[in-house]
Amino acid sequence: MALTQGHFQAYDFNRMVVLFTMMNDKIEVPCAISTDAMDRIEGSTRTTPDRREQQFLRLRDQIEERASRKFLDLELEGNPPGIVLRSIDFRPPHA
Repeated sequence: MALTQGHFQAYDFNRMVVLFTMMNDKIEVPCAISTDAMDRIEGSTRTTPDRREQQFLRLRDQIEERASRKFLDLELEGNPPGIVLRSIDFRPPHA
């Protein structure tokens, strides 16, 4: 089953990630995306901390689609298991 949209949680400046959730039926799945990954998707350089939530919301569809694929591929990390998206997850496939 594919994940569905959860909630934006916070921008963690110390870890340089945006924390959010996705839903697996009624179970919340913790997720994070690095700020480098969001900047790679957007083709920008170093978005300011006060604009990270806005950036996440603009890119939400792409971020959640990739999180769903990692979930289906059982690419979970941590305890409790969650999804971590990094810049490498958004590289174009090699030809």
